[in-house]
Amino acid sequence: MVVSSETLDRWEQELKELTSDGRAAMSERLQRAREFGDIRENADYDAARDEQAMMEARIRHLQHMIKNAIVQTSPATTDLAGPGIIVTILEAGEADVEEYLLASTAEEKVAGVRTITTSSPLGSALLGKKVGQTAEVAAPGGRFSVEVKALRPR
Repeated sequence: MVVSSETLDRWEQELKELTSDGRAAMSERLQRAREFGDIRENADYDAARDEQAMMEARIRHLQHMIKNAIVQTSPATTDLAGPGIIVTILEAGEADVEEYLLASTAEEKVAGVRTITTSSPLGSALLGKKVGQTAEVAAPGGRFSVEVKALRPR
């Protein structure tokens, strides 16, 4: 999956925190919950085990994403909508423009801008569009069109 270097750094930092401080804190929480008595009827212990399972799943997910990440640097300028580009659009019949980061994964982030993936109905309709072009979007809630008003690198 194509990601920015900032996203890869964020994933690596989260993985480091989860595998060190996160696991240590979870171990302490499980130990405290065990001290409440019989673990077969211990709601605190069950809740801690569930959280541990979710944390370990996130660790595996991060490891997979980091292993398969392809770092893409943002171009200095762009004239086509694609991953890593912030797209400003105006929906037909609306007065206000909206900005979205077009990304290959929903985990890409830019402060103050919502993220849409290239596989979403809106994201796939925007791929390859230039400023001034209209994209027809077939969404679960119906069809609509948007005009590309601006493109800029992240």
